[in-house]
Amino acid sequence: MRCLVTGATGYIGGRLAPRLLAEGHTVRCLARRAGRLRDVPWAGQVEIAEGDLSRPESLAGVFDDVDVAYYLVHSLGQAGFEDADRQAASAFAEAAHAAGVRRIVYLGGPEPAAGDASSAHLRSRTEVGRILLDSGVPTVVLRAAVIIGSGSASFEMLRYLTERLPVMVTPRWVSNRVQPIAVRDVLRYLVGCVDLPPEVNRAFDIAGPDVLTFGDMMQRYARVAGLSRRVLLPVRALTPRLSSHWVGLVTPVPNALARPLVESLVHEAVAHEHDIATYLPDPPEGLTGFDRAVELALVKVRDAEVETRWSSAAGRDAPAEPLPSDPDWSGGSVYTDVREQAVTASPEALWRVIEGVGGQHGWYSFPLAWSVRGWLDRLVGGVGLRRGRRHPHQLRVGEALDFWRVEEIVPGELLRLRAEMRLPGRAWLEMQVRRDDGQVRYRQRAVFLPRGLAGHAYWAAVAPFHAVVFGGMARNIAADAERTAVEAPPAAR
Repeated sequence: MRCLVTGATGYIGGRLAPRLLAEGHTVRCLARRAGRLRDVPWAGQVEIAEGDLSRPESLAGVFDDVDVAYYLVHSLGQAGFEDADRQAASAFAEAAHAAGVRRIVYLGGPEPAAGDASSAHLRSRTEVGRILLDSGVPTVVLRAAVIIGSGSASFEMLRYLTERLPVMVTPRWVSNRVQPIAVRDVLRYLVGCVDLPPEVNRAFDIAGPDVLTFGDMMQRYARVAGLSRRVLLPVRALTPRLSSHWVGLVTPVPNALARPLVESLVHEAVAHEHDIATYLPDPPEGLTGFDRAVELALVKVRDAEVETRWSSAAGRDAPAEPLPSDPDWSGGSVYTDVREQAVTASPEALWRVIEGVGGQHGWYSFPLAWSVRGWLDRLVGGVGLRRGRRHPHQLRVGEALDFWRVEEIVPGELLRLRAEMRLPGRAWLEMQVRRDDGQVRYRQRAVFLPRGLAGHAYWAAVAPFHAVVFGGMARNIAADAERTAVEAPPAAR
């Protein structure tokens, strides 16, 4: 089959595409910017189409000759996400119907029980499923609650809460029942939907074998991870909104995403049927249990083999232009801070340090200042520093890196990061390996494009600290490259 995967830069889509390829299908990926998929291992095996579901005119030809179209996008965490998702689903449905697509597959969320006031998140997911089911194209809606897998937002929320809080004041929703599902089982269902009979046009609940409360999941995670039993102290007055702020402070998941996730946990999310097994029988060994799913996820985290993370997808408002390398800034003001440092190490040694910045390695200068900046960003609803990185030594275009996103990589030469912290303007940080007359030099450039008076005031306020922060960063990166070059065995140089 020829399969169209939307959301291929995201958590599920980025894992589904290579599995469809492994089954012998032809895959076309829809992305707003083709470059976002440039560095994924399977990029050379798929067709990449540029288009945006929020702009139906950009979808011309995208659905041509497609047999199965996967809808794996959402605007969760952005302002007005319900309207955005409604419009995107409508554009997708119309384009698929017009092109004669044979099947639509959508991964949605659980449908609340009758009489429950659903969260905006679940209400939007249900509405999107209804739009696709009414499209005139046979559609399968897979309704999953909490997905357990390395890098998923639900798993990282569970992981950080459990590991960092041996004693936790808990809201009422911690006692609500949930039926989680392992990401490997979600992907098995998504791939299997390719072969469903054409008359199937309905929603299916998909879930793992265990029905647990969120508190149960924390205790069982602690046991699998070798931690002591956690102490949970229920407090009825802790509302979902307040608890989402707490989740945002303690975990890498920012407030904007934590809030809809927490609000959806207010409702019990237990599967009401298992009809999907009529068409896609359970594997001989059965569906993956919660403990096994956690164990598998922790192995992936430990071995730095996380395929995709919840932070992989960038928001719709992520700026693509202007780039700091552009010669013309359209007449706008631009501030720069440029640092250069000679390095008595090989270009390869310097590049290894550059590509390893952030995450557990930090930012090579004034850790307290970086930490405070991250906390301030979290307090105003930003992503902060806790997103970390997917892999300790390797980066891909489009990946999140603490409160930056990788915008460009030229291996061995250039790393460009775009700021995603809350700022009165746009900011980039470039790190380069340069070779001048046989000498290796490290060049670092911070670029800030202010927005209004607040932007100019911001730069004036932080400029006095640049000598310490950016100057120290340049010196320490150079020094670390020299140190690691001496310590590395000859084969690694």
